[in-house]
Amino acid sequence: MWQLLQQLSWPQWRHQPGHSLVSVLAIAMGVALSFAVHLINESALNEFSAAVRSVNGQADFELRAQNEGFDENIYPRVAQHPQVAVASPVIELDVLALNAQGEKLAMRLWGVDALTVPSIAPELFAQVAAGEDRLAMLEPSAVFLNQAAAAWLAKAPPSDKPPLRLVSGAQSLPFAVRGRVAAAGPPLAVMDLAGVQASFDWLGRLSRIDVRLQPGADQATVLRELDLPAALRAVTPAQSAQQVTQVSRAYRVNLTVLAMVAVFTGGFLVFSALSLSVARRLPQLALLGVLGLSAKERSRWILLEALVLGGLGSVLGIALGTLLAKSALQLLSGDLGGGYFPGVAPVLLWNPWAALLFTMLGLLAAAAGAMLPAHMAQQMQPALALKGASLGSGQSPTKRWMPWMGPALLLIGLALAFLPPIGELPLAAYAAVACFLLGGMACVPQGVALLLGLVPPQTQALAMLAVERARQQRHVATVAVAGVVASLALSVALTIMVGSFRVSIGQWLNTVLPADLYVRIGSGRAGDTAYLTPTFVVQAAALPGVNKVEPQRVMSIQWQADRPPVALIARHVVDPERSLPWVQGIQATQSSSNDLATGAIPIYVSEAMVSLYGAEAGKRLQLPLPNGQPVAAVVMGVWRDYARQNGAVLMQRSDFERLTQDTRVNDLALWLNADASAASIQTQLRERAGDAGALLEFASAAEIRQLSLRIFDRSFAVTHWLQAVAIGMGLFGLATSVSAQVLARRKEFGLLVHLGLTKNQVRRLIVSETALWTGVGIVVGMLLGAAISAVLVHAVNPQSFHWTMDWVLPWLRLLLLAASVLAAALLTAWWAARTAAQTGAALAVKEDW
Repeated sequence: MWQLLQQLSWPQWRHQPGHSLVSVLAIAMGVALSFAVHLINESALNEFSAAVRSVNGQADFELRAQNEGFDENIYPRVAQHPQVAVASPVIELDVLALNAQGEKLAMRLWGVDALTVPSIAPELFAQVAAGEDRLAMLEPSAVFLNQAAAAWLAKAPPSDKPPLRLVSGAQSLPFAVRGRVAAAGPPLAVMDLAGVQASFDWLGRLSRIDVRLQPGADQATVLRELDLPAALRAVTPAQSAQQVTQVSRAYRVNLTVLAMVAVFTGGFLVFSALSLSVARRLPQLALLGVLGLSAKERSRWILLEALVLGGLGSVLGIALGTLLAKSALQLLSGDLGGGYFPGVAPVLLWNPWAALLFTMLGLLAAAAGAMLPAHMAQQMQPALALKGASLGSGQSPTKRWMPWMGPALLLIGLALAFLPPIGELPLAAYAAVACFLLGGMACVPQGVALLLGLVPPQTQALAMLAVERARQQRHVATVAVAGVVASLALSVALTIMVGSFRVSIGQWLNTVLPADLYVRIGSGRAGDTAYLTPTFVVQAAALPGVNKVEPQRVMSIQWQADRPPVALIARHVVDPERSLPWVQGIQATQSSSNDLATGAIPIYVSEAMVSLYGAEAGKRLQLPLPNGQPVAAVVMGVWRDYARQNGAVLMQRSDFERLTQDTRVNDLALWLNADASAASIQTQLRERAGDAGALLEFASAAEIRQLSLRIFDRSFAVTHWLQAVAIGMGLFGLATSVSAQVLARRKEFGLLVHLGLTKNQVRRLIVSETALWTGVGIVVGMLLGAAISAVLVHAVNPQSFHWTMDWVLPWLRLLLLAASVLAAALLTAWWAARTAAQTGAALAVKEDW
C-alpha cells in the first residue's frame, strides 16, 4: 500500500494539488476550531476553578446561609466543638470599586479573620506591603488586593483623590491599600472581618464559616451535634466545584458541537475530492486491477489516501487550533462571549491526550468521507472500465439500502427530538439533528423522483435528455448534491434559529421595558452593597415631569447548595397579565386560591425555575428569603426571561418588605410626562443623590433595546461566517462531484457530439442536469433545515439554557439564500462542465471502434 502511495498517489498530489489541498485545509479548519474551543474552555474553566479553590481554601465543608448571611453568634458554637480543628468566619460580597479617576469595576470583597484564615485559606492571608505596619490587616479601612485588582488600580494616573473607593449603599467610602493577597482569578479585595461588617452594614452577620474537622471526625455526627438552624447548609468543596462547572457547561457543549460542524463538512470535502480522484484515475485503477490488484486492495488504497489527507489536516489543525486558542485567551480572556468567567485571564492548558483525541476525530472524518469512493473503487469491474464503462453505470452500491435508510433515519431523529435531556444536556436533540441531516441526504433520490415526476414530458431534445437522465440516474444525485443539501440545511437551520431568537428577544424587551427612563446605581454584580435609599425614591417621584416611579429590588438567593443562585426580583406588579411575557399565564385554580387564603404569597417564576426546580404553575413551594426564613408561596404563572439563565422569581414588593424589612432599591423605572425632558430629569436626579450622583447610571428603553440587540448581533456574527463557509464548501463539493461525473461520462458526451450536439449544448446539458438536482437539493435542504431549526428552537435551546422562543420563518432571507445557492451552483456547474468539451469527440469514443 505504501508503495502505491509513493509511486502513484504522490505524483498525482504533486501535479494536481488543488483538490487534495482543499481537503486537507477543510479537515484542518474543522479540527482547529474544535480543538481551539476545547482548549479555551478547559483553560478558562481550570483557571476559574483554581481561583475558587484558592479562595475557598482547604475546608472539609462550609456552613452557608441560603441568603444574606446568618447570626454571627453561631460561630463560637462551631469553633468550640471538640471535633472541629479550625473554624474561620467569612463575609463575601460583590462590591463596586472606583479608582481616583472615577472608573468603575465590579470586584469580589472578602472579610476574613486574620487569626484563622491562614490555617484554611492561606492565599487570603494579607501580605503587608513594605513600610506598612505589620498589624495593618486589623485596620478597619485597610484592604489587600490580588494581582488582578492591583493591576486595574495601577492603570489610573496619580491624583489627589483617594486611590480606591468602595460603594456602600448610596455612598462611596475611601479605603487604603496596604498590601497584597496571593489569591488568583478575578479582581478581589480582602479586609478584616470587623471592617467589612462596619462599613457595609453587616454588623452581627456572617456569610459562611469554613470548617476543618479533627482527623477521624465524622461530618454528619458533628452537624447533628451542633444542631444548627435549618437555614444553614453544609456545602462540600466538591459541590462548590460542581456549581462552577454547571454555570457554563451547556454553553461550552453548544460551542463544541457548533465547531464540530466544520469537521463534518470537512468529511464531505474529502468525499468530493476522492470521488473526483477515483473518476480521474479510472483507467489506472482498471489497469492495476487487470494486473492483479484485488478489489479489497483498491478499497484500502483509497482509504489510506484519505487517512493521509486526514492525518495532515489533523496535525495542521492541532497546530492552528493551539495558536487560535492562545490568541483568544489573550484577546478574550477565555470568555468566548458567554460572560461566565469575568475577570479571568487563563494560561493555555495544552493537553496531549486531547490533541490525540481531536487528531483521531480528523482521521475519522476523513475515513468517513472516503467510504463511498473506496466502495466504488472496490465494486469497479476492471475489464468493463478499460472498455470505457463509468463508475455510475449499473446499479449504484448505495441503491439497495438508500430507499429505506433515509426515512428510517428521519423517523429515528423525530423520536430522539422528543426525548428529555441527558445529564441536563440536549444530547438526544443533537443526535436527532445528525439523524435528520443524514436521513435527508439519503432521501435525495426519492426527492428527485417525486419532484421530477411533476415535470411534464419534454419535446425539446436537450431538455428531454436532461430530465430523463436526472430521473433515471437519480441515485447519483446524492453524491452530486450531498454537500449542498448538508450546507444549505445547516445554513437554513441557523438562519431560522437566530432569526427566531432575535424576534423573541425583541418582543421580550418590549414587554419588560415599559418605562421611559431607567436608573440604577453601580452594576448588577454589585447589588450586594450598592443600592438606592427609600428617600431618593420619594424625591424621584416628586420631580416635575415624572408621572410614575416603580422601584425594584434584585438580589440572589440560594435555592439549592449545588446549583448557582437564583435571582429574586421584588417590585410592584399591578397588572401581571400585561406586564410580563407569559409562557403560562395566571393560574387561578381552586387549589391556588386555597393556598393564598391560608397565607401563602403569590410568586411568578421564569422558565428556568420549571426546568431546574420543578416550580410549575399552580405549585405550592417554600421560597427561601434573605432573612433565612422560608415562606410558603404559590406559583401563579411562568414567564419568559432571557437575562437570567439560572432562574428568577418575581414577587410583590409589598410582600418582600413585609417579610424581610428590606426597603433598599437597586433599580428605578420612571414614566415621564409627554413634555418632560429626560436630560433635565437626569440632572435633577444626580443633584438629589448628592455625592452618589456620579454613581447613577441612566438609560432609556430605546437605548437598552438597541444595546441588547447590538450585543446579540455581535454574539451571533460568527454564525454568518459559518454559513458562508458551509455554503462555500457545499458548492465546492458540487463542483468536484460534477467534475467527477463529467470525467466518468466523457464517452457519453463524445457520442452526443458525434450525433450533432455542439460543445455549448453539452455544457448546457450538464448545467441543466445540475440545475434539476440542485433544485431538488435546495428543496430538501430547506425542508431539512426547517426541521433541524425546530429541534434547535424547541429542544436544544430549552434543554441547554432553560428558555423557549417563538419559531419564526424569515421568508425573504430564506428565499434569497436559496436563490443565491442556485445561482452559484449553476455558475459552478458551468465552470466544471468545460472539461466535457475539451477532449475531441473522436478521442473520447475511439476505444469502442
